[in-house]
Amino acid sequence: MHRIAIGKLATAVVTALTVTAVPAATAVAAPSAPSASSTVTATDSFYTYDGSKPLSSYAPGAVLKTRTLQYHVLGIPTPVKAIQLLFRTVDAQGRPSAGVTSIVRSLNGDGGKAVSYQSFYDSLNPADSPSRAIAGDVSLGGLIANGESLLMVPLLLAGYNVIIPDSEGQTADFAAGPEYGTNTLDSIRAASQAPETGLSSATRVGLAGYSGGAIATHWAAALAPSYAPDVDKRLVGFAEGGLLVDPAHNLKYIGGSSTWAGVAPMAIIGAARSYDIDFTPYLNSYGAQVFKKLQNASITNALGQYAGLTWKQMVKPEYANPNSVPPFIEAVNKLNLGSAATPDAPGYIVQGSGGVLEGTTSNLPGIGRGDGVMVAGDVRALARQYCDKGNTSIKYQQYDLLSHVGAAVPWAPAALGWLNDRFAGKVPPSDCGRIPAGNSLAPEVPTTGN
Repeated sequence: MHRIAIGKLATAVVTALTVTAVPAATAVAAPSAPSASSTVTATDSFYTYDGSKPLSSYAPGAVLKTRTLQYHVLGIPTPVKAIQLLFRTVDAQGRPSAGVTSIVRSLNGDGGKAVSYQSFYDSLNPADSPSRAIAGDVSLGGLIANGESLLMVPLLLAGYNVIIPDSEGQTADFAAGPEYGTNTLDSIRAASQAPETGLSSATRVGLAGYSGGAIATHWAAALAPSYAPDVDKRLVGFAEGGLLVDPAHNLKYIGGSSTWAGVAPMAIIGAARSYDIDFTPYLNSYGAQVFKKLQNASITNALGQYAGLTWKQMVKPEYANPNSVPPFIEAVNKLNLGSAATPDAPGYIVQGSGGVLEGTTSNLPGIGRGDGVMVAGDVRALARQYCDKGNTSIKYQQYDLLSHVGAAVPWAPAALGWLNDRFAGKVPPSDCGRIPAGNSLAPEVPTTGN
């Protein structure tokens, strides 16, 4: 069954991209199975900066390497060309690093507008990044990036250049929002500098992403005014859905759930990796086992495979309260969007609130309903905070009957329509004054004991 489903996905995506890339009168051949020669191994030298100058000597966004190749789906080449760039960026701690992004040029050759689409590939394995899937690599965790290729088609048909960054960085620091943001912004800078892309410093840019892609989209919008003012002045807006706002709330919300509980240790591992935090002293033997198993996992290795998992099951008894663990407090407070800067670009934010409340802690006071993994009250609070701080161009839409996956369905076409209006210069709609109250987004406070 899985093989049949994958085959159907490959056929659908390859056909869609083929029809997009060639005249309608051209016959479209059925895609063949991927060959061994079409794959790109995890040791691909393109991903390594090997120049003679120190990486720190380059400005963020500087292009280090360029290559053009066929856009692949599940290892199958399509007629669409992708330009890939290795560029200079920074990690979560501000240290110089090298990132990778992929650009698909507009079908009409217009270099004046682009959409930076942030993937929800959600993985702790660098091999699952969008650029590797586009280059022809095939991995289980990379199925998400392959499936998202269908979302590229409407953007290309609308005349946009599409920028697809590896937003988690080359060490796949899952859930480390600030790093997602700098990778995304420097990806846009790099795409605007490489002659092969047809983009320039005058190209207007929209941001779009759902779930893990919303993390990158939102942090990029929040960091742009200070980190990349050159990009910020070109942003027409950000469109996102299923947003992670306060990780401390999310970890409690999904605790004990049958589907999403395994994402909690993945997020802790990603945060620990990005900030060089050692959680080992706080884990019990089972927790150490879980963390070891998930070190290079994708979300496909976690969903539904750790049913009922809670924080208490993974830590020593004296650390039953997460706020008694200093590294936990340090990490979640750095990743809390409620403490980050306010974007000045218009925003369209979609959130589901119809997730099943099945976990042992999902009804904790102050958290409330969500979409099964993201907390709706947190997203409302953030949107209201932006309105209060002067960004009144915030459109907030909540689907009370839809879960995390379900809300993505109406989000995709609505996000495209909203972005079309921003590029057309229409006045952004605002829900300020009409967004229901949400949760407190105050930083976590250390405690002792249980």
